[in-house]
Amino acid sequence: MLSNFNEQQPIRMATYSQDGLGLGHMRRTHSIVGRFLQDNADSSVLTLSDSQLGQFFTPTPNHDYLKLPSIVKDGPGQWRASNLNMPFPVVSMLRQELISQTLLTFRPHILLVDHMPHGAMGELLPALIALREQNIGTKIVLGLRDILDAPEVVRSRWQVEGAYDAVEEFYDCVLIYGMQEVFDMAQAYDFSPSMARRLRYCGYVCAPQDTTPQSAANVQTLRSHFLADADADAKLVVAMAGGGADAYPLMSTLLDTLTTVQQQQPTVYVLITGPFMPAHQRQDLQQRAEGLRAQNLHLHVLTSMNDTYSYLQAADLVVAMAGYNTTVEILQTGRRAILVPRRGPSAEQRTRTRLFANLGWIDTLDPDDLSIDNLAMLVKRNLQLGTNVVAPTQPNLNGRQAAAQWLFALASTPTVAGHRHAADAQDAPVTFDEPQTEIIFAEENYGATEERIYELA
Repeated sequence: MLSNFNEQQPIRMATYSQDGLGLGHMRRTHSIVGRFLQDNADSSVLTLSDSQLGQFFTPTPNHDYLKLPSIVKDGPGQWRASNLNMPFPVVSMLRQELISQTLLTFRPHILLVDHMPHGAMGELLPALIALREQNIGTKIVLGLRDILDAPEVVRSRWQVEGAYDAVEEFYDCVLIYGMQEVFDMAQAYDFSPSMARRLRYCGYVCAPQDTTPQSAANVQTLRSHFLADADADAKLVVAMAGGGADAYPLMSTLLDTLTTVQQQQPTVYVLITGPFMPAHQRQDLQQRAEGLRAQNLHLHVLTSMNDTYSYLQAADLVVAMAGYNTTVEILQTGRRAILVPRRGPSAEQRTRTRLFANLGWIDTLDPDDLSIDNLAMLVKRNLQLGTNVVAPTQPNLNGRQAAAQWLFALASTPTVAGHRHAADAQDAPVTFDEPQTEIIFAEENYGATEERIYELA
């Protein structure tokens, strides 16, 4: 009955995204899906995830979600059920069965897996095996953010967990949400030549930019609101940290810099804690803010906001942690920013801030050097330098568009006899509007691989 289900049908895409803490992976995947459906309105997308989606993501036509039982990561390779009062192996088996049965019934043309080649604790492997064994024709794509962790950590973990083998065996293509010129993933993580041929650098994935007159009005409204009672030459500093689960040290230190900064430059602080900051930490910040306001200092503590882009645009300076989504949204606005990376356990954020600072895109303060004096010095210096960053090179922020185009091209490419992976088959060029880019799949010819990616003038 389902044997020809994938023939002559609108594209069906499934996505798998696991967020053990926070919303980063889900936000990135959701953004790419939104662009894919914008370009391919008759397609259907089914997302498999355990994120608490309702309050954070606006549903779009032809996009639905399958909520998996939630799990949380306690450490490297260590997970537990976060809601169900059940042993983790039972919850893991339940998730595994839901994933496998859903994918085999949905029969996607393309499956986009975020971050984990084999899923949390290997839960994707049975589904990947079944998709291949049943010869459904699903193209399987891995999406990776720009930096995963320190090279030695990734090499060891991927070897032990079998991630290298999973990519070699099951994946047609690997989309990198970053720039090879900034961080060469194949070199850093010792990918095999076969894996390296499947990499496609998309650029950084940003949420869609709102350039409507209403958006400009929102920016002005925010500035008028927060600067209403301040001096005419006051500057607006906006601080944010994604979900906020570990944002308290940065927010607390920044709050304590206001008195010092105010002595040099009239300033208003807006601290956005994020929805996952523990309640007692948020309450502490709010109480201390009330005390500063009693001294005629201007400070606001918010839990979250619906329009990140407008807040960033309204700021004269942004202070933030260095998660992927927060960082690229800052780059999108061109605003001057001070980024304080997470201390660990992953080296992802420290690596990103070091590389971006070297390129002149941001300023940074190592978490081991986080103090009132050091942060106050950076805030004062950056406020004197002006609102916008001027750097010799600019980041490629077209990752959302490029990823959606790659997914469409792969989904539309028939499986070619004699080619193990879709990326080994040449397809027609896929052109982008901004920037114009021609993408031609790698052509494997007697062991010689030719890949052409042109930036057209």
